[in-house]
Amino acid sequence: MVAPGRWRSWPRASLAVKLAFALLVSTAALFTLFGYLNLRLQRQQSQEMVLQSADRISDLIQRSTRYQMLRNDREALYQVITTIGNEPGIRRIRIFNEAGRISVSTDTAEVNTYVDKRAEACYGCHAPETRQGEPLTRLARPDRARIFTDPQGQRVLGLIRPIENEPACSNAACHAHPSDRRILGVIDTDLSLATVDARLAEHQARLAGFTGLAVLLITAVSMVFIWLVVHRPIQELSTGTRKVAQGDLDYRLPVRSGDELGALASSFNKMTEDLAGARAELTAWAHTLEDRVEQKTRELRRAHEHVLQVEKMASIGKLAAVVAHEINNPLAGILTYTKLLKKWLERGEWDAARREEVGSSLGLIESESRRCGEIVKNLLTFARAAPMNLEWVNLNELVDRVLRLVQHQMELTGIQLQREFAGISPEALPAVHADPGQLQQVLLALVMNAMDALPHGGNLWIRIRVLPENRPPYTHVQLQVQDDGLGIPADVLPHLFEPFFTTKERGRGVGLGLAISRSIVERHGGRIEAVSEPGKGCTFTVSLPVEAPEEAAAQPAAGSPGGARTKVR
Repeated sequence: MVAPGRWRSWPRASLAVKLAFALLVSTAALFTLFGYLNLRLQRQQSQEMVLQSADRISDLIQRSTRYQMLRNDREALYQVITTIGNEPGIRRIRIFNEAGRISVSTDTAEVNTYVDKRAEACYGCHAPETRQGEPLTRLARPDRARIFTDPQGQRVLGLIRPIENEPACSNAACHAHPSDRRILGVIDTDLSLATVDARLAEHQARLAGFTGLAVLLITAVSMVFIWLVVHRPIQELSTGTRKVAQGDLDYRLPVRSGDELGALASSFNKMTEDLAGARAELTAWAHTLEDRVEQKTRELRRAHEHVLQVEKMASIGKLAAVVAHEINNPLAGILTYTKLLKKWLERGEWDAARREEVGSSLGLIESESRRCGEIVKNLLTFARAAPMNLEWVNLNELVDRVLRLVQHQMELTGIQLQREFAGISPEALPAVHADPGQLQQVLLALVMNAMDALPHGGNLWIRIRVLPENRPPYTHVQLQVQDDGLGIPADVLPHLFEPFFTTKERGRGVGLGLAISRSIVERHGGRIEAVSEPGKGCTFTVSLPVEAPEEAAAQPAAGSPGGARTKVR
């Protein structure tokens, strides 16, 4: 029997090979068992036939020698035994008495000797106590035949026939025996089993050959059957599954039978046919969907372009309206005072009071004209970003320059300035790779907005910190401008950085300062944020990378990172 683990040791063996191997093993085992039982039965039958022949020979010897025994004619008895002993297959005939003394034997050398009752040839007749040399008085076993091996290694069948004490023997004058003695002696006949063993060996060889030939024939027939009925359909099914797995849904299996494998092939063909239909349907839907997607994409693109055009026109309209509104105000003043001056010139009224009034009017015309120029300049700055000249900037020195510009106005307003360096000393503050002019414009705009939020004085904080804190090398620097003014309402805060959005009084700004500041910070790779709570002031935070991004450099960077440091005063 094949262990279950043996099958697992053949992971790549096909099903046909496994079936053939199992059939070969089972057929060989069955034929071997059948041959063994057949040989055993034949051996038993042969031994039974030899035993019957030996029994007939022994009976023949007893009948043939009865007369000589009654007459106690030993010479004639010896001649009869010798004649019978010369027959083929008879090894030896002997007669011995109850004490085991051999009186007559075909082997003259053992005449008048005693039988060794402990020998293998005597096991069949003597009980264990008689093997110790005691006289033979009876035969304890009904089976008087025994098979033993002679010194030459050949098997021998020994058959004993007791010579019973008949009335003719006890009354004979020649050698009268007492009537109370049951056994007078034994006729021991030994027959050779060499011929029987040779025939059995020959029969065993023929049976082994026939068994091997039958196993081979059955195996061959079974292999052909397994190949045609099992292996080929399974191989075709395996090939079909690989074809389908590779995308060939038009592959079909041949249906060769009406059994389970044929039904499986039919089901496989039906499945591939359904799959092919489903794939064709999905492909058609996919093409339809692609066409619909392309159509909708074109419609969305046209709608998007239309929306962009509308938004562009709306932005242009809003820009035009704001710019027109902002410029119309100073232009109206200029026009009014120009007409007034023209009337004065026509009347020729040039006294001292009039000349002073004319001078004041010309000053207003000058300031309003300058205001128009500033509006156009800021608009151009927002619409067209100027190239950046990058260099290593010390933010502490940049703050000093901005504060010098507004120091006088802060003193007049009563604003208290607080400068803080979070987690780092001014000397250790890293330089930032940026455009110093544009950063100064951003910082100045934030400080000016904070001062506008403190018209009656207050506190203004400027803080500088580095990130990550206390873990150089530093990657970002944060600059905060905070005031404790009125703050910015929550609904206004999301619109702070939108162009033209302002909360200042009319004529004090056009709402481009914070929008320009956000554009500058983002071009440097940073971000600007505003946090405010009404009544508690506002905080603007500018985060800048220490190293500016490559796309920020419009011109070669100037300067070096080793700038001078300025202590806080």
